[in-house]
Amino acid sequence: MQSYKIQEHEYDVVVIGAGGAGLRASLGMASKGIKTACISKVFPTRSHTVAAQGGISAALGNMSDDSWQWHMYDTVKGSDWLGDQDAIEYMCKNAIDAVVELEHFGLPFSRTKDGKIYQRPFGGMTKNFGEGGPAQRTCAAADRTGHAMLHTLYQQCLKHDVEFFVEYFSTDLIQGKNGGFSGCLALDLATGELHLFKAKIIVLATGGYGRAYFSATSAHTCTGDGGGMVARSGLCLEDMEFVQFHPTGIYGSGCLITEGVRGEGGYLVNSNGERFMERYAPSAKDLASRDVVSRSMTIEINEGRGCGKDKDHVLLRLDHLDADVIHSRLPGIAESAKIFAGVDVTKEPIPVLPTVHYNMGGIPTNYHGQVTNEKCEIVAGLMAIGEAACVSVHGANRLGSNSLLDLVVFGRAAAICASEILAKGELSSEINKSSLELAIARFDKIRHSNGDITTAELRLQMQKTMQQHAAVFRDEKTLSDGCVKMRDIFKSFANIKTTDKSLIWNSDLIETFELSNLLYQALATINGALLRKESRGAHAREDFPDRDDKNFMKHSMIKVESNGEVDVKYKDVHLFTLTDECEVIEPKKRVY
Repeated sequence: MQSYKIQEHEYDVVVIGAGGAGLRASLGMASKGIKTACISKVFPTRSHTVAAQGGISAALGNMSDDSWQWHMYDTVKGSDWLGDQDAIEYMCKNAIDAVVELEHFGLPFSRTKDGKIYQRPFGGMTKNFGEGGPAQRTCAAADRTGHAMLHTLYQQCLKHDVEFFVEYFSTDLIQGKNGGFSGCLALDLATGELHLFKAKIIVLATGGYGRAYFSATSAHTCTGDGGGMVARSGLCLEDMEFVQFHPTGIYGSGCLITEGVRGEGGYLVNSNGERFMERYAPSAKDLASRDVVSRSMTIEINEGRGCGKDKDHVLLRLDHLDADVIHSRLPGIAESAKIFAGVDVTKEPIPVLPTVHYNMGGIPTNYHGQVTNEKCEIVAGLMAIGEAACVSVHGANRLGSNSLLDLVVFGRAAAICASEILAKGELSSEINKSSLELAIARFDKIRHSNGDITTAELRLQMQKTMQQHAAVFRDEKTLSDGCVKMRDIFKSFANIKTTDKSLIWNSDLIETFELSNLLYQALATINGALLRKESRGAHAREDFPDRDDKNFMKHSMIKVESNGEVDVKYKDVHLFTLTDECEVIEPKKRVY
């Protein structure tokens, strides 16, 4: 093995990832005087939060009556009763303060005529516990809310002297001397030098793993690096079978068309020109939750009512809307549709298709952001937030505009929790030397791997297998075949070929590390889906079309071994609240 010169750094907290969650956590830590470093493989304002379009949910009541209890009800219902109600209460209750805080940080929200934050309707958001019609709850900065949030939080981090290590790729977590975790190994992409970051607390804010699939709205950087590091460390991943397909990815490119289009009055039609959502969700129609709309679109296509010469997509119409409304509230959508679909949205519809968009599952945590193991015990020195984590506030299906909320509420919660933990002085930044040696040996092995399959070839095999075998609709045979294929693909990584052996700006090497992270999560996802013999939220089994609360109202805890063996256990959903300000929302049939 080649010897590497390693630069060492020591901080109170190291945050890995500089999207909305990572920046909000970093800001929260630094503003409390905690010595904080934030590591990111891309420049912070290029993190994938920049692509979030529609908005952030909070019951401000600027457009009509609203309450956080109604928001909580919608989130529990949207989760198909797999969400933990204590965590959902925490998120919805803190949503109002979180959005006002963003406004005070300088986020340029769109405004009503009287100067209040503009709020639009979004799928699954209702008034009066589902009885009062659509709620205008999603606070928007035109259709570039994530972009505005990312820049706002980055500016605040600079103001509070967060130390950034930009274009550094974290390869592995390093265990602490007394258990738990106390560091990470990272590669500086520009110089090719390895860096050891020691810290009393490591926060994973590394985003989702959408690129395990062939067609995704996710950026190519969304490779679930935190989840991969956690899985390799022997910890479980939670609820990985729940993968959200966004109904409206642009046909052919997968580029996202925000739900805000339907919130502003856009609607879906089939090849007969029918507004088919009226058949599937008579009251919510095009603003039903994402899993419902995605399945409805897929049924229309499967039954021969798709559009285009191959009848393999549907159309999203907004040409009936006033051009001024489109250009003031949906300017980015008009631009995306022109670039990626070649259409002028004021005159013609956008061809759309359900596309992988969000991972409800991830690294198990409590609502403070602390990572937990399969016995629900807290893992010392390790936190996870954002799409990388599974709190679980989204359960089996996330409601649109709850993701940006998740980032800021739990980014803030992690900062509060970390400051309290650090004040006790119980955690150390001393590392386990053998853990570091293993990480370096793995780095060297992958760098010099000389098998007979390239990273690009194996990645494509994984993506096509996941797209074919773990898509919008699933059944026993499809999933069983997919599990066998994915296990073989996972094992094939041992025979990978890294063509470029250099260290400086080696994209081949980084993509190989990313593929390793994706493979763990893809294998967990498809195995979890095979064993969950019910339909719930985004997980739709054609052979088990009903939700089974007796046997499956529980979270899956999935451990992937280095040899490809997968062990799945289960833990209870939290059917209790934190306070008496709201009641437990009892399970019932989920209809829109």
